Amino acid sequence: MEDHNNEKRPRQQGRSNYTRRAPRANNNNQNRKPGAPAPAASAPQAAAEKPQPQHRKPQRRRAPQPQQAAASNAVNAAAPAPVQRPRSPQRRSYKQHYYDASTPAVPMHICPLGGLGEVGKNITLYECQGDMILVDCGLQQGRDEIDNTALPFHPGSIDVVLVTHAHIDHSGRIPMLIKNGFQGKIITTRLTADLLDIMLQDSAHIQEQDAEYQNRKNKRAGRPEVEPIYTVADALRVREFIQTCEYGQDIPVVEGVTAQFIDAGHLLGSASIKLTCHEGDETRTVVFSGDIGNVDQPIIRDPQFFDSADYVLTESTYGDRNHTEVWSYTGQLAEIIDETLGKGGNVVIPSFAVGRTQELLYFIREIKDKNLVTSVKDFPVYVDSPLAKKATTIFCGDLRGYLDEDALALVQDGTHMFSFPGLHLTETVDESKLLNVDKTPKVIISASGMCDAGRIRHHLKYNLWRADSAVVFVGFQSPGTLGRNLLDGVDSVKLFGEDVAVRAKIVNFPGLSSHADHDHLVDWIKHFDPAKTTHVFVVHGDREVAPVYAETVKGLGFAAHAPQYTEEYDLIADKQLAPGYLPERRTRAYEGAPKATAAYQKLVQLGDMLIGLIRRSKGRDNKTLAAFADAIGKVISKFEF
Repeated sequence: MEDHNNEKRPRQQGRSNYTRRAPRANNNNQNRKPGAPAPAASAPQAAAEKPQPQHRKPQRRRAPQPQQAAASNAVNAAAPAPVQRPRSPQRRSYKQHYYDASTPAVPMHICPLGGLGEVGKNITLYECQGDMILVDCGLQQGRDEIDNTALPFHPGSIDVVLVTHAHIDHSGRIPMLIKNGFQGKIITTRLTADLLDIMLQDSAHIQEQDAEYQNRKNKRAGRPEVEPIYTVADALRVREFIQTCEYGQDIPVVEGVTAQFIDAGHLLGSASIKLTCHEGDETRTVVFSGDIGNVDQPIIRDPQFFDSADYVLTESTYGDRNHTEVWSYTGQLAEIIDETLGKGGNVVIPSFAVGRTQELLYFIREIKDKNLVTSVKDFPVYVDSPLAKKATTIFCGDLRGYLDEDALALVQDGTHMFSFPGLHLTETVDESKLLNVDKTPKVIISASGMCDAGRIRHHLKYNLWRADSAVVFVGFQSPGTLGRNLLDGVDSVKLFGEDVAVRAKIVNFPGLSSHADHDHLVDWIKHFDPAKTTHVFVVHGDREVAPVYAETVKGLGFAAHAPQYTEEYDLIADKQLAPGYLPERRTRAYEGAPKATAAYQKLVQLGDMLIGLIRRSKGRDNKTLAAFADAIGKVISKFEF
């Protein structure tokens, strides 16, 4: 990735309750000529080796005192504006791992760095007056063309992270950000902060388990050990950086930038975010949709709307299709449960522990209240997820300002939304194992929602081969995940080293989705006036979907396109600063798949190095670039298959 020289601007002490640690010296750059590209480095390396200008002294981040931590725990409308400080005419680039005063200024711009040609791994970098703001910092599930373990920027260069909601594909790399040098603040809603606390710890636990499993294999094979992306200890540190807000407040983010969060209707605490940004005499507003929720969902409200912005970044998960009409979730779910339990089988429901599991409990409570299942009276329901148990506790807490009218009425009547006779919440591994020994027909709700990790894989191993059982999918399944493979109709899968035939009934509830479908996405974007909206960026959609929805948005009169990875866009001049790219699509290797040969792995490694070299070559003289291109062309022509 191309590097630029720049000088890190001075900061006044006391701007907030944290100070930024100055970059450390990098001996590798001491002999480099001014203006020459810096050697490529991984994100962890960059965090450890970020050089320091000679005139700066290192600063050590002070741990907040208890009274400071309490004061910063919540951001509110009356919060004081950030302290004014002198500005340097120079700007930095997110790509930099060093600074030099010779670099020209960079205008207010955005750079999407995730959720491009994919659903998940959402991250957008925004820069105003040299301040770096991230909107989300997600971890990919399923197929991943861009390495989850690397960050495409220096974590220490980020001032603020704004989090739209707690789902891992929007928040899952925040502990990694902190682990590698982030010193700023994280702003999100109160409910999102509560959910982040448990979800990131759960994600970290999975990272640790995966690393432990891999290291057992590596030890037997004589390979070096690997480290988890982050640990539970890293996840616990996130709460130190969080400041919370409520919907509708104007929140000072950095000098010249304010944010407003409104309910996105996707998950408790989820938000669309509007940034109002001042740079010199210019002002721009930018709206980030986050994940736009479906309508008429239980528990949470329908999405709220912004009605004006200069720039809009909108998701496009279902940008090419509508949900199947579902008039009664309870009725259809009751039919599946009644039929399956009547045959003596189990209903296995892979479900996200936060949000979707609570919706299912809400529906099953209604099913039980109305006696819609007659084949097995008082049928047992097991929620096999410690995370789901913790999340349900949060869903039963202080939800003022977050519930829809129906759910609020239940709470006011004293009805427990998520409790009913026959409900069991399992925690221990032994309790989970017993579920597959017990022959009683039952409903098992377990994570993860895409079947890529967690206890659900064990329940699938014991139920997929049973013709009397059913597996019910109630959420989006990313390409490359086990869940998507099952929906696509595979005859068998490999689980824990064993081939498992797929004989169970596979059911998809496409209408039971927390995402807006095509028509509701269109309804959301139509709240903006095309004549007053400069540009719309379509993100968070598969590479076959996002461009299609971008054309739909253009058909409504907007200027719009689906950006690509690392694209940079000038928000003052309304022009692209640098094009992006879509990485070559690869199929995620499933358990038991044939292993790539050492020669092939070496070839892929060299290919990645070549791509990096090409991107660092920007700005070199045309003669050198032409010779480079000719050499690559000769290699391609020689080995083209």
